[in-house]
Amino acid sequence: MNSKSERYTKFALCREMMDVVGVVRKFDVGRTAETADEIAKVGRLFLTGEGSSRIFPAKNAIRKALAWGMDLQVATDGSRQAATYDLSKFAVFGASNSGRTSEVVTLLRNLGQAGHRHRYGLTANEKTVLEQAADRTYVLTCGWETAVAATKSVAEQALMYQSILSRIAGRDMAADIKGLDKKLDAALSVRIDPQIVEAACAAQTIYFAGYNDGVAEELTLKTNEITRRKSDFLEGTYAVHGIEEVMSAKDVVFVVDPIEAEIDKFKSVLVDGVGLTVVAIGTRPTPFPTILVPDAGEMAPYVYLAAGWNLLVEIGLALDINLDKAERARKVGNEIAG
Repeated sequence: MNSKSERYTKFALCREMMDVVGVVRKFDVGRTAETADEIAKVGRLFLTGEGSSRIFPAKNAIRKALAWGMDLQVATDGSRQAATYDLSKFAVFGASNSGRTSEVVTLLRNLGQAGHRHRYGLTANEKTVLEQAADRTYVLTCGWETAVAATKSVAEQALMYQSILSRIAGRDMAADIKGLDKKLDAALSVRIDPQIVEAACAAQTIYFAGYNDGVAEELTLKTNEITRRKSDFLEGTYAVHGIEEVMSAKDVVFVVDPIEAEIDKFKSVLVDGVGLTVVAIGTRPTPFPTILVPDAGEMAPYVYLAAGWNLLVEIGLALDINLDKAERARKVGNEIAG
């Protein structure tokens, strides 16, 4: 994307994607300190929400907690499924940009009625029913998004959760996040090879493969919203463990942060076997066409996500799609009645 070109800036979606640079630059890593200290005492954290408010923010947090060897137990599921769990020993964070997502608000309300005292909300709006259902609510600084597809809010939600985990783990998130704004800007503006865009436009299905940290899965959802193409998330090496039976040579697989030991397998099964196009999004060249982005260390998933947004915008524009207005998807999936 080009932040100075009207081809992009006429769309709220592109402007909101570009806004993430400023969101990161101004992010206050200490804002959640009080809540982090409370959660540390609880020892368990459950992150819930629907769609984009859960996929990357929650799964990125889970991967961090496990990679850092934290004692804190972190889990996630959608709010309806979470309602079947005993969450009495968990601190519960419910994310809803609108603050009116029925599943999330209902869960927090019911927990409160049962005497639960560690309920937290995360929203992009002031004075919402979510705030009434939680013990403490944080309002994102990024503001409400106009485009149907959520972008900058997804990044800020993930930063909020990561700031909580960083404090509990004794990490210096300020050091981790330093320079991330510039690396996000680079990922959002990196040139996407027109041949990659052409292959994606012609694909029957656009697949995203990679770690189960929410990046590839979130890009799968964004593919549906932005490009109107069928898409599927293939966790880890799922792409070479059976699904190749129904793949077509017209399909495209985008591998986010490819694992070195798995590259040859992807090439032999998908490229040589199925005959489809594999494209990597990573920090180093691969045998596949590769969208190269800067290495951001602990914050790398945010950069991969931004590069994926950039890619999907180019595909959407090539398909002559209105990036701001979906045909069926709604900004608030299931709004609570009262």
